[in-house]
Amino acid sequence: MSLFFATLVTGISLIVFGVSLLFKFATLKKYLTAFPRSKRATIILMGLAMSWFSFRIYNLGASDFGDYKMLLMALFLVITLASFYFVPDFLGVRAFAGLVLLSADVLLQAAFMQAPAERLFLVAFVYFMIIFVFVLGASPYLMRDLIIWFYNKAIRVKILAYILLHYGGFLVWIAINY
Repeated sequence: MSLFFATLVTGISLIVFGVSLLFKFATLKKYLTAFPRSKRATIILMGLAMSWFSFRIYNLGASDFGDYKMLLMALFLVITLASFYFVPDFLGVRAFAGLVLLSADVLLQAAFMQAPAERLFLVAFVYFMIIFVFVLGASPYLMRDLIIWFYNKAIRVKILAYILLHYGGFLVWIAINY
């Protein structure tokens, strides 16, 4: 993936989420407040995360434990299935964190060895998201608390939406001007 495409997709994603927060306030509130404990979201996100992670393991080279890739895939499949039984609370949040980390890897690879001025704003956002999902992965109940806190006052959601819109627009502008 090129830096242009990575920056453009990230910017458009932020714009879409920001617009959704502004214009689908009640609908999105219903889904976001239900998300941390949603079984459907957990199954979908865990399936996506496990599929993507399995794909990454399947494509490992010999120097990266590639000789043991089938064993690693089986081990992580068992861990994934066991997590539904042993740690079912907030598993969707942890799966979301895993997907963000897998996405961050792709975005950081696109920015690798590029001019610092060109990659700065994408990489800054990616590192912010990495830190954010590390906190959520360690304490997933914080996502529930954060969503409740944001929706306690509509102005907080609007401020977040405008931040996402502006930063997304800025990333799109940067991508177009590479």
